[in-house]
Order: sequence, then structure tokens, then C-alpha cells
Amino acid sequence: MMHRTIITSALIWVSAFSYAAPPMATVDYVDLERFMGDWFVIANIPTALEKGAHNPLESYKLDKNGTIATTFSFNAGSFDGERKVYNPRGFVKDRETNARWGMQFIWPIKADYRVVYLDEDYQYTVIGRKARDYVWVMARNSEISEAKYRELIDFVVSLGYPADKIEKAPHQYAEVAAPESTD
Repeated sequence: MMHRTIITSALIWVSAFSYAAPPMATVDYVDLERFMGDWFVIANIPTALEKGAHNPLESYKLDKNGTIATTFSFNAGSFDGERKVYNPRGFVKDRETNARWGMQFIWPIKADYRVVYLDEDYQYTVIGRKARDYVWVMARNSEISEAKYRELIDFVVSLGYPADKIEKAPHQYAEVAAPESTD
């Protein structure tokens, strides 16, 4: 009896730790030149670096060598907080689709970065990770409709991300006054 209990316990333990999330499909193709530019982080499961980020913005520039110069900036802790800027580099790992990258904040580690949603107008995207630990919902504008927000969050949850960990990123930008006319 004791022998059977040990075997049953071992099988339960092994099965609990051997569960692998189903593969996370990427989009069929990313036109890198169209994807470049500014993306406002609308919602995410934040990394330690991003906790408390206000006005988070991710900007991409395709370099001649095929890597992606990235600038991630935000105000720390509040809209008036210190502006933080990080410059990781993206490396396209799947040249057939351009949808799976390695994002390098420190050498030699290239974190998993997958374009899992991209609308045909390149106005909305979702970046996921195979581990389903972090996710980023981004848009070309800092504000999106509530309906679009719900649609994107529902999509993220359908991938297996926990809804209760997704945080809406706060955005607030001061209006820039138009230059005075010299007429």
C-alpha cells in the first residue's frame, strides 16, 4: 500500500511539473518596415522594470544589419515621475514570418518576443511570450475605444494569460500649443 501511494504521489508530482502550455501561434507575417515606429503600451502584465510605468511607449527602428533598435520609455511612478529610457535590441529569429524575435536587454540573453496579434492596418498589436508570463497590448495611439480594448484583452485571455494580472497602462499627455503665427 505504501509503495502504491509513493508511486501515485510521484506521478502526480511529475505530471504537475511537466505540463507545457500549448504553443503560442504568431501572426502569419510582419512587414517589418510597416511595424517600425511608435507603439503606446495600452495594457500589459508588467515586468519588474515596468511596474508603475506611466505613458509607456515602445519605439522601433529597423537597422541596416536587420536588427531592431528599440527605445522603451516611460515616466516612473506617476505622470510627473522621472522619464526612464531603455534601449534593448530586437533580433528577428523567424525570417519567414518576422513574427518571432529575441529582445536583448543585456548580452547574451535574448528574451522571447512574439507578435501574436497584428491588425491589417498596423494600428494594434499584441506581443506575447511562450511562457505566458508577460504580455503587451499596444496601439499607435495612446487612447483606444473601450470596445477595442475589451476585444484585445479577451484575445490575450484566450491565449491563456490570467485576466487578473493584466494592467491598463495610464497615459496622459499635455497638449502642445501651436506655434504663434509670425504674420
